[in-house]
Amino acid sequence: MPDELLERLRRFKDDAFPQQRSLFRHLVDEGQHPLTLFIGCSDSRLVPYLLTGTGPGELFLVRNVGAFVPPYDQSHGFHGTAAAIEYAVLNLQVRRVIVCGHSHCGAIRALYGEVPPAAQNLARWLDLGREAALPVAEPGPEVMRRTEQRAIVLQLERLMAYPMVREQVEARALTLHGWHYVIEDGEVHVFDVAVGAFVPASRADNAGTGPYQLTELDASGIPLA
Repeated sequence: MPDELLERLRRFKDDAFPQQRSLFRHLVDEGQHPLTLFIGCSDSRLVPYLLTGTGPGELFLVRNVGAFVPPYDQSHGFHGTAAAIEYAVLNLQVRRVIVCGHSHCGAIRALYGEVPPAAQNLARWLDLGREAALPVAEPGPEVMRRTEQRAIVLQLERLMAYPMVREQVEARALTLHGWHYVIEDGEVHVFDVAVGAFVPASRADNAGTGPYQLTELDASGIPLA
């Protein structure tokens, strides 16, 4: 039986890597300098590089169930997401943080159901999204959409409890962006604080503004000088 994963690794080494050898060499010699911290759901249908049209060295990625942000006070214990946020802001000095949820999110649906008894870590992790849940017994498509988007804004608000994030946002050196990726439409809806809603990227005039817009942004969401 062929080992599919092994074959994929070999194809990368023989076919894909040679095309970008000089780029990887540069990233080794000069180090990484990504401008964006991308906090996305672990869902296999969400592909950040495909979504943003970026390549190696451009995104500092964090993936977890639901694209949740743990509290800064460590009340949920040690977690790689919190460490990645600190590293991205303090060491890499990223210019933007994107929290990207998506449609048909299993983590959000789980907020309305039961978690298997053996999934103790998952049950506790889902607490990070419970404030976004609506008071309904069975969520329909509209409730799911609203909950997914409410959860994204909740994570943005929680980010502001990180001292280094708040400091950089208030210094206008960092912007926060909430994205809701609608898988079946191939469209990202960006949170626009000015209208208090998520707007399809095809109709938006920026890549998201908030909820902490402290300065005028250019078309890509970077603060103007």
